[in-house]
Amino acid sequence: MDRHGEIHEQRDLKGRAEAETRAVPGHPALTRILWQHIEDEQLQPGDLLFQGESGGILAGSVIRRAWRSARKAVLPPHVFESPTGRRVYDIRHTRLTKWLNDGIPPAQVAEWAGNSVAVLLATYARCVDGQLPDLKRRLEAAGDLPETEAEVPGTG
Repeated sequence: MDRHGEIHEQRDLKGRAEAETRAVPGHPALTRILWQHIEDEQLQPGDLLFQGESGGILAGSVIRRAWRSARKAVLPPHVFESPTGRRVYDIRHTRLTKWLNDGIPPAQVAEWAGNSVAVLLATYARCVDGQLPDLKRRLEAAGDLPETEAEVPGTG
């Protein structure tokens, strides 16, 4: 509950001006599904994307049950039993970690996440993995500069 006794806190994005938004990339297939849902439901700005029975916010228990069922339907048993994606919010952590591991610059990931670079790196720096071989290749390649025909002092 929030400080007013409400189950769901109504607020704008943390650290943002009132009604400010941010663009976050989404998978094209998911984006198409969401836009189709918006069209089918004739949703308007400010409407809830998914509503409870009375038109209000979905209960957390409903979201958790749906999430658990979806995970169970698509994940192998050993992954389902692991902490991977146990909470809906874990999707955020997985996505941010993947973007960092894919080499997307931290400043861009932080912008998409709505965090500062400092907060992003304090949280996710230890999750970045698998980039060392590529980084070593890039460092080695950077050292292979082409020879130039610049005059050497005293020879021309």
